[in-house]
Amino acid sequence: MHKFRFGVVGESVRDAAGLLDTARRAERLGYDTFLLRDHFVTEPFGDQLSPLVALTAAAAATDSIRLGTLVLANDYRHPVLLAKEAATLDHLSGGRFELGIGAGWLRAEYEAAGLSFDPAGERVGRLEEALTLLDGLLSGRTVDQVGEHYAVRGLATFPVPARRPPLLVGAGGPRMLRMAGRLADTVGILPIATPQGGISEALSERSAEAMARKTGWVRESGRDVELSQMITVDVGPSHRELAERVARSRGWDADLVLDMPSKFLGTHERIADQLRERRERFGLSYHVVSDRDLDAFAPVVAELSGT
Repeated sequence: MHKFRFGVVGESVRDAAGLLDTARRAERLGYDTFLLRDHFVTEPFGDQLSPLVALTAAAAATDSIRLGTLVLANDYRHPVLLAKEAATLDHLSGGRFELGIGAGWLRAEYEAAGLSFDPAGERVGRLEEALTLLDGLLSGRTVDQVGEHYAVRGLATFPVPARRPPLLVGAGGPRMLRMAGRLADTVGILPIATPQGGISEALSERSAEAMARKTGWVRESGRDVELSQMITVDVGPSHRELAERVARSRGWDADLVLDMPSKFLGTHERIADQLRERRERFGLSYHVVSDRDLDAFAPVVAELSGT
């Protein structure tokens, strides 16, 4: 069983002052990681700073918090270029970088940039080859790898990390989750991406049954992989009232909301108990909140981080 870790994603960060303030607050409040998304269109998360450049600035402004991407879209960068950027950021941060990556899913973003939104199988195949390349380059090896999507011959990267930065893969479907279980250090469990180029809004994708299936696919590899998820937090005296409010806003059933693995409702004490129960039930130990919940969730972080 992995120890608890907690991250905060700076999804409402829009400028340098907000970036540095959020990273420093997260560090001061005991969060383990400060993360940034990877989008160049406004929807669905609002305008975003370029993650690798912004995280370099955050590294200079902090001392101990780890820095990560949640997650880079593989198709936006060649893996050789990404390995160089990741190795440099890891070096400049004193070995604090964690590389989160996925296959890419937002069709509107691809189309706005004139990128081909290839079928899911092709995008996942590219990511699989990229992960193997990244592992080799960031481990300090000279890589010879010729595949369907990338051809790299006799190439090493500089600087060589003192240890390979941890690889996190965001995944929602069975093929992606099984691949992540084989190749990643951490798997971020997500609702499945749709062929139309979005994230499924289906209630079933957020159920306890779906989480059990997804973590099961990861574990088929037999490797000791850290399991992660993005969570939402509503703090208040009555978890039932909070669940009913969420249910009314989404057209869901309140009892199902209470059992959703990514929903945490009620007092800080109840939320801490839920986290323990869901780690026991599903193996989830690394939880990430939006910066909008940074302060509200901090007492739980203080109680559970590292336990």
